Amino acid sequence: MKSFKILLSGILALNFAVILTAQKKFSKKQIEKFKTEVAQIVEANKKQTQVMVDKIFSFSELGFQEYESSKYLTGILEKEGFAIEHSISGIPTAWFAKWSNGDGPVIALGSDVDCIPKASQYPGVAYHKPIVEGAPGHGEGHNSGIPLNITSALAVKQIMERENIGGTLVVWPGIAEELVAAKAWYVRDGLFDNIDMCIFTHVSSNLSVSWGPTRGTGLLSVEYLFEGEAAHSAVAPWRGRSALDAAELMNIGWNYKREHLHPLKRSHSIFTDAGDQPNVVPSKAAIWFYFRDIEYKGIMEMYAEANDIAKGAALMTGTTTTSRVLGTAWPRHYNKVIAETMYENIEKVGLPKWSNEDQILAKAVQKEVNSKKTEGLDVELSEIGLPAKEPISGGSDDIGDISWKVPTVTMRFPSNIPGLQGHHWSNAITMATPIAHKGVTAGAKAEAMTILDFLMKPELLTQAWDYFNNEQSKETKYEPMISADDMPPTYLNKDKQGQFRGALEKFYYDENKYDTYLEQLGISYPTLEED
Repeated sequence: MKSFKILLSGILALNFAVILTAQKKFSKKQIEKFKTEVAQIVEANKKQTQVMVDKIFSFSELGFQEYESSKYLTGILEKEGFAIEHSISGIPTAWFAKWSNGDGPVIALGSDVDCIPKASQYPGVAYHKPIVEGAPGHGEGHNSGIPLNITSALAVKQIMERENIGGTLVVWPGIAEELVAAKAWYVRDGLFDNIDMCIFTHVSSNLSVSWGPTRGTGLLSVEYLFEGEAAHSAVAPWRGRSALDAAELMNIGWNYKREHLHPLKRSHSIFTDAGDQPNVVPSKAAIWFYFRDIEYKGIMEMYAEANDIAKGAALMTGTTTTSRVLGTAWPRHYNKVIAETMYENIEKVGLPKWSNEDQILAKAVQKEVNSKKTEGLDVELSEIGLPAKEPISGGSDDIGDISWKVPTVTMRFPSNIPGLQGHHWSNAITMATPIAHKGVTAGAKAEAMTILDFLMKPELLTQAWDYFNNEQSKETKYEPMISADDMPPTYLNKDKQGQFRGALEKFYYDENKYDTYLEQLGISYPTLEED
């Protein structure tokens, strides 16, 4: 078996070398000329970019419920000649869009599309003003990434067709990223088996990229379900076996465990089922945990310990327990070669020129949320992100699974305000304003220029895979945290989205009537005080 794998690896490497050799040769001068041109095309298409950003913002769809967003985005790509594969990995809102111009590198462009519960917010307004009270909203800014990728892909496609540059572009969405519940399934199901590299994009307050192990954690998302016996709580409670007691005991047991967790670990939970009403002993209950660590091994150790605590809680209450994996995210590791190539383009593009209105809004929002940052939007470009000397705990992103499958980077682009808390209504304020529009355009330029680098300089891709195979994967090997039988939890958020979809539909952006979403909502930009 080992010799077969070595042979297969050699065959793939040979085929890849043949493809690279067959690629059309371009001079440095030609490449720079095309990169300048592709940035100009992106700039010329900024109106379409703005419409896409505003449109997805207005849909305000939670994870696994991104139906309108996916329909709209795939419709644009289909008109541009991309072949769409719908419902990938058994996820109704997930898709892959591919366009090929013959042999050459296969470059995937991904970003997320889901939003945050209870983050509904009027854009351009520097205080809390929900569009629909209690509804979801783009308090993570995920309405901007796929529009960026589409903008850059269409600009690159134009040059590829004219200059007969071989290669394939793949645009894909990170469905339900806030639940880290899709990308590991994409990897498991082989969707990245024939991808040569991946550029992921995510909203930020600066234009940046990093390489190596990144700040933050991987995680495993698990729901524990307990089942007991119902009974009348007043008449015959002794005949009941409370599933809620079991869930509470597991919660107590894990809380005692927290004292002994290493500081780099993180864990948090919510009850998803706590019974029906007080006069019925709960026959069913459930508690949902996130287990985070900077290493895969640490995550799986926490999982094993939690399983033991769940069994103990069931034994104490005479109930039974089962569990189901709802999401996973490997710790991220980004490619040095792609990052360094991209950063050279980031330096050429630079940050957008913010208007006085942009800065007034940013400073007002920082003041509103008591941010330690008070100077408004960034005006100096970030340095390239280098591997941390010491690991730092923090958030997770399931792009980590893809980063262990193919050479990957995340490009962060400046469409939000520094110093906000994240996952909050304040993070939605800029996301359908000139700040987001300018930041997405800047990011699309840097991404498009980087794509051309890898299409026209085959040696870069060889170097990227050398780093991936001989440095990144030298000691760490990817092991999926999901099995072949684990299904993505596509039922999540259905009721939450259904509760608000009708009210939100009244606010969907109509680009045929209004120039911008701000205009449709009647917002004077910026609005700083309540009327």
